[in-house]
Order: sequence, then C-alpha cells, then structure tokens
Amino acid sequence: MSTYEDRLNALREELASRKLTGFVVPLTDEHMSEYVGAYAQRLGWLTGFQGSAGTAVVMSEEAAIFTDGRYTLQVREQVDGENWEYVGVPATSVADWLKDHASQGGRIGYDPWLHTRQWVTAATKALAEKGAELVAVDTNPIDAVWPDKPLPSDAKLIVHDEKFAGKSSPRKRQDMADEMAEKKADAAVLAALDSIAWTFNIRGADVDHTPVALAYAIVHKDGTADFFVEPDKMSEDVQRHLGNGVRVHERSAFQGVLGSLKGKRVIADPERAVAAIFQTLEDAGATILSEAEPAVLPKAIKNPVELQGMRDSHERDGAALVRFLHWLSIEAPKGGVTEMSAAKRLLEFRQENPLLRDLSFDSISGAGPHGASPHYRVSEESSIPLEMDSIYLIDSGGQYPDGTTDVTRTVIIGTPTPEMRDRFTRVLKGHIALATAVFPQGTRGSQLDSFARQYLWAAGLDYMHGTGHGVGSFLGVHEGPQRISAANYPGSGWDEPLHAGMILSNEPGYYKAGEYGIRIENLVAIEEREIAGGEATMLGFETLTFVPIDRNLIDTTMLTAVECDWVDGYHADVVARIGPHLDDAAAAWLGEMCAPLD
Repeated sequence: MSTYEDRLNALREELASRKLTGFVVPLTDEHMSEYVGAYAQRLGWLTGFQGSAGTAVVMSEEAAIFTDGRYTLQVREQVDGENWEYVGVPATSVADWLKDHASQGGRIGYDPWLHTRQWVTAATKALAEKGAELVAVDTNPIDAVWPDKPLPSDAKLIVHDEKFAGKSSPRKRQDMADEMAEKKADAAVLAALDSIAWTFNIRGADVDHTPVALAYAIVHKDGTADFFVEPDKMSEDVQRHLGNGVRVHERSAFQGVLGSLKGKRVIADPERAVAAIFQTLEDAGATILSEAEPAVLPKAIKNPVELQGMRDSHERDGAALVRFLHWLSIEAPKGGVTEMSAAKRLLEFRQENPLLRDLSFDSISGAGPHGASPHYRVSEESSIPLEMDSIYLIDSGGQYPDGTTDVTRTVIIGTPTPEMRDRFTRVLKGHIALATAVFPQGTRGSQLDSFARQYLWAAGLDYMHGTGHGVGSFLGVHEGPQRISAANYPGSGWDEPLHAGMILSNEPGYYKAGEYGIRIENLVAIEEREIAGGEATMLGFETLTFVPIDRNLIDTTMLTAVECDWVDGYHADVVARIGPHLDDAAAAWLGEMCAPLD
C-alpha cells in the first residue's frame, strides 16, 4: 500500500468487517520478545515507527501510538501526527486510554498471542467500566491487509558449543527438574526465545542481531523436554546435540501438547508467556504456577566460562571501537563523515575480527540533535553530517560466540561549549559513582539508580531511561530480570535482587532536545567484594568494557581527586588491554587519549 494513511484505512475496513470498533497493536511477537523478526513488525508497517518499544490503538475515528520517554522525539519524526495521537507511557497506559476513548458497547480486538494475561485483565477491567468489551481474535487483522508480509525466518539452528556455554543442556534441564521438584511442578513452559536458546545450548538467526530461533519448549520434571520448531530448521548436528532426552515436534503442535496437560502442575511465566498459553492451559484443566521460567535466573547469573567469554569478547570488540575512534578523530574534522558512513565504518572495523557473528543491535549513530533521541536509528534518509564543534554519540555492540557487547561513547568534533563539558562531566561523575558502588547482597537495581543521577539532579537535570539493563551471553543485548532503574522509568517492572555473575550496563546520560545527547556506557559484571572487618556479603562491579572516555569533554575542575584517579586508572587499563591489539598509529593515539588527566 502506498502510504501509511492507506494502511490505516485498510485496517479500519478490516476491523469493520469483523464487527470490531478498535484493535490494539503491540510491538512484539508470540514470545513477548523486545526485538522481533520482520514478520512480526506489525507496528512499524502500520505506522512507520522504527523504535523497539511501542503500542498502537486503532479506533473507527481516531488512533493513538504509545511510546516511553526514549522515543518522544523519534515517534514525532516517524509517525504522522495528522493521523495519530502521541501518548506517553507510563503516564498514560493503553488500558486507561481505552477506558477514556472506547464507546458504550464497543468491541476492542486483540491478538491473544501478542499480549500477557496481566494486560488482558487490566484492559478487560478498564473497558468494562465503559460498557465495552475486549475481544480475542482468531487471526490478526493486520496480517489480512499486509499484502507483502514477510514469512518467518527459515534459518537453520546451530549448536552453541559447551566450551562457550560452560554447562551442558542435560545438566541445565536437570537443574530445572530439581527446582520443579521443590515446587511440586510437573512441567515448565519455555516461551522466551533466549530461555530456549540458553536451555538447549542452541542459537539461531530468526531475529536481527539476536541469535535465537523461533521455537517453544516444555521441560518436564524428569529433565526431558518437548521442543517445538519448524522441521526445516533442524539439522542432523542439532538433532544429535539435543539427544534422546528431547522430543522434537513441529512448532504448530505446541498448543495441542499444552492442551494435553490436564491435571498437571505447570509453570508458566506471566511476563514471558502470552495470554493464549495461559488460556490453553486453563482450558486443558492444568494447574498453573504463575512464576518466572526456570531458565531466567540461571541464564542471568553467568558461570565462570561465560564470564571469561564476556571479558575476551569485550577486549576484541574494544579494539575495533578504538580503531574506529582513532579513524573518526582524523576524518571527522575534514568534513564529509555522516552518521551512516560512520556506522558503516565501525561495522567494517568489527568485521575485521573473524569471530564477529553480527551486531548486537542496529548502531545508534547520532550527530548533534539526533543524539538527543536515546534510541535514534539512522537511515539513508535521516543521516546527517558530523559537524565541527558538535557532539557525536555512538552506541553499538557485537555478537561473538563467547559474548555480547554493548558500549556507548560520546565524542566532541572540534571544541565543546562550557555547557557541553558541564553536562558530560555530570554524566561521567554518575557513571563513576555507580561503577565504584559497593552494596550488600540482596540489593535491587532500583536502589542503585540514583547513584548515577545525583549529579544531574543537583543541576535540575535528568534522563528518561533506565540506568542499566541486563545482557546475555551470545544472546539478547537486553536481558532480564536484572536492571538498574527507578520505578518511574521504562523497564522498572524488573526488580530482581542483584546476584554475583549478572551482567549489567552502566549508562547514565543527558539529552538536550534539538541540540545534542550524551551517554557513557560500559558493561559490568557483579562480583563479590571482600571488605576487611566486614560482616555482610558485599557486592561490587567488575568493568568489562575498555574504550577511552573523551577527555576533551571532561571538566576536571568538577571532578574530585578520587574521581580523577578512577578515570586515570580506567584509562591505564584501556591501554594495557587494548593497546596490544592496535597498529602503531592507533596505539599512539590511544596513549594520548588515555594520558593522566591534568
């Protein structure tokens, strides 16, 4: 269809033919994934929005798109305000908006394979107050009006070798079986793609930049499992790897097997399993234990092999990023470098390493005002030049068989203003405060969030995103349940106590709309800390990312002696770890960038 307005009109006609007065369009797939395959990009196809989180509601006469503070600017650039109302979450939820806008007797459709049971309950209650109802659809109406909708990926599964995984799949499943025995559970549903990949030590290529495969699984109390995947995606190597303890079925058989669990006590995750899974289990007469998938926490707590892999992959990745920053320092002042050409050049540096499997997400290459959109996605149409005396923000990462990386650096092209240096230094102070935090076991990320914000708050400033997210091991660049985020920022539903072995990002920022953005992001691993005379079990952070911080943006008069020592110590580590991977010119530049602060 030629325009987004045409698509919106076509959907409204389809809804009318189904006697629906509205329909809810989330940006997810049947696995509640954050990043989804092309076949599930229904929100982007309908609206033009290219962010990674959002929801739309289409009514007969009005339509709204819901995004959080990360996308306030982006959604207005990509979605036509003539046809769509912009709504910010969490200030206004989809359920609240429906309650205000649905008509008496209205019938609002939803796809039960794309929503959680909690969302269905909240929306049903909200609509009931208006005398309207929420209606589950058998087939998604967007699919009916999307003429060239891509098919799901047919990429083959691959084995994730135990030398990278650190633990065999049978051992992982037996650990799950032991946990199920304690809870008197007969089975556990695995719906999250990263849980499945981790449990079976397999990887795939069904989602851009996330090495997972479209599949479902049910793990049983004896450690065996049923695995549901399209047959064409299997190979003899994978079949052999899975072994006799895993029964392989076609993906379409999943719902039927769920329906056979009558009388069984079944674990289903309210955050990761869609409403249709819960409904099928209820209809089958199963007893549902509503709690996290048994893969979630052990996947987040990396074993020693995974931790070493993360260290090794970050060293290789850091070398590629340093080569890029060296190149940028030479080429950007000449003019002619654009957001797109810079992102492509960084990819080329990463591709020089044969272990690179993919990027871990589309690089956020933001010059000047585009840097003020925390999740800006550069395209040929949006790409602008890097100009003198402006800030450039590059947030990027790689997927390697031994680890996943995610790093953001902010650099000045030319000379910064005093305000730029002030804001950058406040962000840096917050980054250091979090990096050096020591906290007792049992602490939650929400308790640490203000460490990173305090110096911005002191100047009446803030940033509208979480401070840290979990990261997988050759898996998702965003991983739960760990997170560093206050209750009023995106992702605050994750509030798992922090455990040694978890990987998190440390990424405070500052964004001035229409002018520039600043973010400093390293990945860190939680480790136990021995404190002389201490009585409690204490934790701290091991820094994994080694890339220089732009000294030209640091106002050293704002740093304490301890903070200056941290920067100097960090930069000494960068030289020691990354320097040996560089040629003479890049190594000399790195030495200058990492010289002690004046």
